[in-house]
Amino acid sequence: MTMDAYRVVLITVNGIDEGETIARELVERRLAACVNIVPQVISVYRWKGELCRETEALLIVKTEARCYAELERTVKELHSYEVPEIIALPIEAGSRSYLEWVTASTTESESPE
Repeated sequence: MTMDAYRVVLITVNGIDEGETIARELVERRLAACVNIVPQVISVYRWKGELCRETEALLIVKTEARCYAELERTVKELHSYEVPEIIALPIEAGSRSYLEWVTASTTESESPE
């Protein structure tokens, strides 16, 4: 598999509970190999003409590019925000053994770890 097949997806959520719900669903559906939950980030943004400051949690999702469309649909289905932040970044380099694990974890017939 080439490096351009892998993604890190950043998703902000309204808190740890929502983050855990989304993380668990992504991993259970094999749309993500792993989701890290950063429990507190401060976000400053403009929404509907107002300057906002919110405490949120950040999900850091490791997945494959082939999973992205379904991952995005799943997040939108479960997310409480009208317009959730879902940003996919390509992985340019990484541990081959870790990336092989990502592939195995997002494939229906997972090989032994």
